[in-house]
Amino acid sequence: MSLYKPKFLAEWNAIRQEGGYKLLIKKKGRNVVIVFVAFYLIRDSILYLLIPYLAIEGIITCN
Repeated sequence: MSLYKPKFLAEWNAIRQEGGYKLLIKKKGRNVVIVFVAFYLIRDSILYLLIPYLAIEGIITCN
């Protein structure tokens, strides 16, 4: 099964495989940190805010 992988992630993965995370941070710097923080911000918002809110409101149930 093949999943969609954005071109920038494929490029970043190639850099990481070539020289590790140090080289990736050296070449891409701030962009890597911004994407990392945004990913975890969105993920944690869904896990810790949206799902409990929907459960409390009764929109989703655990039957």
